Amino acid sequence: MNDCLFFGRNQNPKLIKNEPEKITKPIQFKFENENENEKQIKQISTGNYSTIFLFENGKAIEYLNRNDSNKNPEKIQIEENIQKVTVGYQNEAILTIEGNVFAKGNDINSKNSNEFINISSLIEDKNDRIIEDIVSGACSIYLLTSNQNVYGIGLNHWCQLGFDSETLKETEKPILMMKNVSKIFSGNTSYHIFLLNSNQELFGCGYNQSGQLGLGKSIKERTIQKLTKIQNIPKGKIIDIQCGIAHSIMLIENQNPKRKLYSCGDRNYNGLGKYKNAYEFTEIKSSLFENDNILGFSVGCFHTLILTSNSKLIGFGANYYGQLGTGDTKNQLIPIQIELPKLRFNEEISNYHISCGYHKSFLYYSPSFSNLEEDLIKLFKRKEFCDISFKTENGEIIEAHKLILKYRLNQNQNQIEKLQEIISKKSIKESNQIFEMIYSNNSKINPKLYSEIKEIINSNEKIEETIKRIYLNENENEKDFIIERKEKQYKFPKLILIMRSELYRGMFLSVTEDKSNKVTDYSELSNKSFQLFEYWIYSNQIKEEIQITKEIINEIQFGIDYFQLNQTNPNLFDLLINKFNNQNQNLTKQKEKEKEKEKEKCLIF
Repeated sequence: MNDCLFFGRNQNPKLIKNEPEKITKPIQFKFENENENEKQIKQISTGNYSTIFLFENGKAIEYLNRNDSNKNPEKIQIEENIQKVTVGYQNEAILTIEGNVFAKGNDINSKNSNEFINISSLIEDKNDRIIEDIVSGACSIYLLTSNQNVYGIGLNHWCQLGFDSETLKETEKPILMMKNVSKIFSGNTSYHIFLLNSNQELFGCGYNQSGQLGLGKSIKERTIQKLTKIQNIPKGKIIDIQCGIAHSIMLIENQNPKRKLYSCGDRNYNGLGKYKNAYEFTEIKSSLFENDNILGFSVGCFHTLILTSNSKLIGFGANYYGQLGTGDTKNQLIPIQIELPKLRFNEEISNYHISCGYHKSFLYYSPSFSNLEEDLIKLFKRKEFCDISFKTENGEIIEAHKLILKYRLNQNQNQIEKLQEIISKKSIKESNQIFEMIYSNNSKINPKLYSEIKEIINSNEKIEETIKRIYLNENENEKDFIIERKEKQYKFPKLILIMRSELYRGMFLSVTEDKSNKVTDYSELSNKSFQLFEYWIYSNQIKEEIQITKEIINEIQFGIDYFQLNQTNPNLFDLLINKFNNQNQNLTKQKEKEKEKEKEKCLIF
């Protein structure tokens, strides 16, 4: 059964039965259909008019906020498996595993606002129609393509599409906003947007009445018409930015690596987590999370919720519908801790997620793929790294990565031929699902198809184990990028570096960068640090035989920050600190034992 808590305004009596407007502390959410309670929730996205629940089986249901209390939730009728959902003020969009985006809303399809249409197919450049990520603004939807280009569709009244609103008020066809983008940031209530490029530079545009773009006090324009570079960003790696109507919250991972929250905007709207207005991103300080690591956060209309590593739920902002979960309607200018019922999976707090809507909030349990599995599936859609072709039943060509297949399939030379035989009898849609199951070893994508391929794949092996085997393999022909340090050269497969480092992801996937086998200097790292760093990139583990010192920790700190290492939970720095402390404790115990032995000897004599 799912572990899902609800609090805030219940605009649809079907969402929480009885007393829909009652102000409560977080309470257990249950689907009216008992069968739905047995499915694992993957994601919840909630806006003003609707809430969508996405399940691990790739299906979703939609609750509409209607006055008709007899109206049942509706299943979203999309044939393809759904990977992500996003809900704005008056729009909804879903991203499928195949990379298609279906959306609906008044500003998406004026002829029939209740019908989902494939908006990714409307992109003029046919080579740019595979979508990697989607984000909703209040009245617009943003699409990040596999070629790292961002398109926008919907309203542009506040220049949130990056164009002058007088010449472009709205569009029902995706228009290109920016190239060479790694991440999109917006919010289901916001009329502004941030884009992060592959060089980790941040740009923003849209509504700026309250300074929510973080451009500084001297920028007084109500709207920023064109994408503008945001200066004076806090040092560190940008993990996430989420936007409300009048404020923005940024999560930064700095060199510690410790995660910190920053906000900008107008405090009168209660969303900043501090007493003063902030026209640039300013740190949110609180004793409630100064010693915790921030696992995640979510921003609603005027409120923010934070989840920490010590299982704390912390919130601040508007609370007039009880959306902070305090059981009252008192607004909170600064962070407060919210009382939670006992969570079933409390020991796995990193698998909990928060979703804030306009006036309601959800806290739910959703175990997910590791970052490596997600990145590998994304890279499957990048054709420039595919080097083996398969033909489907209709003669269509689907490409894959030979290096990954070599290690994901059972170690038998005939397995590639067997895979080709299976693909030759499948549609392009089924073939995509087969490769995604091979890469991620996730049978839930399509259990029926998985049963056909399980005999030829390493069904019990995790992706980390696959990458570790690539590392242990001595075939130099599979390594196509040179790293140099102190007159010595090391070779890595580009594919692995892309998955593990934002720096290399930007280098190899950028449309402007030279993609040749350029050499990178790692001279900042000692031999031991580099060995540890290299082993982590492949295995997500610390090399046991290396003794951890303060010098190694400092060097790895530099490496994590400089090379923008993608890390799963727990991260490398935390493991190093723990191992260093354990080593010292063991050394102390050993010395104490030696002292005890010396005392015993003295007593004998």
